[in-house]
Amino acid sequence: MQQVKAVVALAKGAPVEVVTINVPDPGPGEAVVKVQACGVCHTDLHYREGGINDDFPFLLGHEAAGVVEAVGPDVTSVAPGDFVVLNWRAVCGNCRACDRGEPWYCFATHNATQKMTLEDGTELSPALGIGAFAEKTLVAAGQCTKVDPSARAAAVGLLGCGVMAGLGAAINTGNVGRGSTVAVIGCGGVGMAAIAGSALAGAARIIAVDVDDRKLELARSMGATHTVNSKEVDAVEAIRSLTPPPDGTGHEGGADVVIDAVGRPETWKQAFYARDLAGTVVLVGVPTPDMKVPDIPLIDVFGRGGSLKSSWYGDCLPSRDFPMLVDLYQQGRLDLDAFVSEEIGLGDVEAAFDTMHAGGVLRSVVVL
Repeated sequence: MQQVKAVVALAKGAPVEVVTINVPDPGPGEAVVKVQACGVCHTDLHYREGGINDDFPFLLGHEAAGVVEAVGPDVTSVAPGDFVVLNWRAVCGNCRACDRGEPWYCFATHNATQKMTLEDGTELSPALGIGAFAEKTLVAAGQCTKVDPSARAAAVGLLGCGVMAGLGAAINTGNVGRGSTVAVIGCGGVGMAAIAGSALAGAARIIAVDVDDRKLELARSMGATHTVNSKEVDAVEAIRSLTPPPDGTGHEGGADVVIDAVGRPETWKQAFYARDLAGTVVLVGVPTPDMKVPDIPLIDVFGRGGSLKSSWYGDCLPSRDFPMLVDLYQQGRLDLDAFVSEEIGLGDVEAAFDTMHAGGVLRSVVVL
């Protein structure tokens, strides 16, 4: 067992604290990872506020990269010294989804069996089964994905959650391809990644929608071809005007794929009506439990055809997607560095939550 410094949410709504925690030696199927970098995600704030569950205290942080320090018995997928990006969906390989060749829908993803604890032995709940705002963390070996060790940890660690969620929402869930027209509603970190993913896939027209002109300007640098400030104009009408149908079809137009990276009933409704006939809506923004599907006539659901999809973690398979995306980053074809707004220390996480609220960053990244 080792003692390390870590960021913990001890009580609901209270400021996070840097404390000493106990990290067990890895058991069967487990690995200890020396964390090099971890992004500050909005989900961490949800944990601190009790928006996920009440299993306090929480060990926060989950968008991380680092080096495997030790592995438990029977672990063969990674070894000490491997540079890895951590993922929060270690697939089981045995459920119905895995058996039918769709492991990204795995029903039984797993985490480390042992618990990290406070110095007094109080068990910690690691955020999304990782807990990487720490000098070292204990995870399931399946949560470690080996990637190019020369890659910048602060950038590639973001594939562990938000950036992968957005890229995957476009490429995996939305099946954006060459010549597609795409609209992305919400230009936070996930929305920006959806824009970057659409550009990477060869979309012909990418429309960024937000209420903040600063974010819309940044969206253009990520690959957006058009921007819409939905505080000033009707988003649906604007998207339709930018994606007109061929003459004589008699319908209003719309994008082939509309990605809702906000996750509110009103933005989902905008996405529904902003897609073309037989187009696809992808919900990747996470709604709160009290939110309901907006009041849409069922005949509109039937009459417009197409697909209404949700995207879990960008429908990614880390073993497939992480190494590929890191290679694209290393080749200069995917600018992951653009998502790193600032590098901070463990003691700066609470301030990073405030910065996040102000909308001035895509990601603050803790670097150790």
